[in-house]
Amino acid sequence: MRWLETVYLRVGGLFVAIEWGMAVPAYQSILRPLLAALRDGQSHNIKDISQELSVHFGLTDEDVKVLLPSGRQTTYANRVGWAKTYLAKAQAVTSLGRGVLQITSRGHELLTRFPGRIAQSDLMIYPEFQTFKEAGRGKGPNPPPASVSESSQNQVSPEEQLDALYTELSAALADDLLAQVRALTPQQFEVLVVQLLVAMGYGGSVRDAGQALGRSGDNGIDGVVKQDPLGLDKVYIQAKQWTNNVGSQEVRNFSGSLTYHKASKGVLITTAGFSASASDTARQIGNIILTSGDTLAELMIQYGVGVVTRSTYLIRKVDSDFFDEI
Repeated sequence: MRWLETVYLRVGGLFVAIEWGMAVPAYQSILRPLLAALRDGQSHNIKDISQELSVHFGLTDEDVKVLLPSGRQTTYANRVGWAKTYLAKAQAVTSLGRGVLQITSRGHELLTRFPGRIAQSDLMIYPEFQTFKEAGRGKGPNPPPASVSESSQNQVSPEEQLDALYTELSAALADDLLAQVRALTPQQFEVLVVQLLVAMGYGGSVRDAGQALGRSGDNGIDGVVKQDPLGLDKVYIQAKQWTNNVGSQEVRNFSGSLTYHKASKGVLITTAGFSASASDTARQIGNIILTSGDTLAELMIQYGVGVVTRSTYLIRKVDSDFFDEI
């Protein structure tokens, strides 16, 4: 079964609704089935309920294993978790211990009152849930229209919204970073590449591990980094500050330069991309790693080269083991 999802994208000053089918239902679609699974009044483990709901929604093993963009949790587990959290905040379910739930009188009331589907807005009839939502409501500048904002946010859980925002911010940062890199002089770009590889752990400090050559007559080599602190092996670098894709001929030329220097490994880095034939050639040669501009920006962000941390947010959750051991 495929579930219709609606996501709103900003195009200029307008919000455009895009709908598509996806396997994992929105967390709002899980609210009523989760309550229904508890309607016998007995205590149930959330893991058992999750398994029961996956069958109810017709999810495959692959569907259940799909990860959030952060890669730290599955989308399905995240949405079931938020459905449980919202029902608990509305006091429709109560926790009897670690991962054990039981329906309350409010839960039975919701099942009777909303026989078709329970939405997040339906939980607003309870003051405790209103308080919960008011406490977590942000007041950022220039919010989208209320109807669009509510509809969009209700489709995914808060953690998914945070992941999506993080992904969007990271993509914008990568674009800005790559623009800065392309504005460097060729010599500065070569130094940057060496600094990045050193930051990735090749050989220690820039002084004793990395060397930017950048001189004519270097036979196609722009830099060298030690692969280990003792310098027993080295990685040779060629850096191309291009706007067009690098072709297969450049890869073959770099391979010849590695042979000239009796080098066993090489990294070809560009601010652009690589043609399909260039990728095939590098794969056949075997000892050359190709790094495109997009990958370069991602690595700079990951290893903190040319970027600073503006804000850090710690997302905490309850340590159930801690309370179980008290």
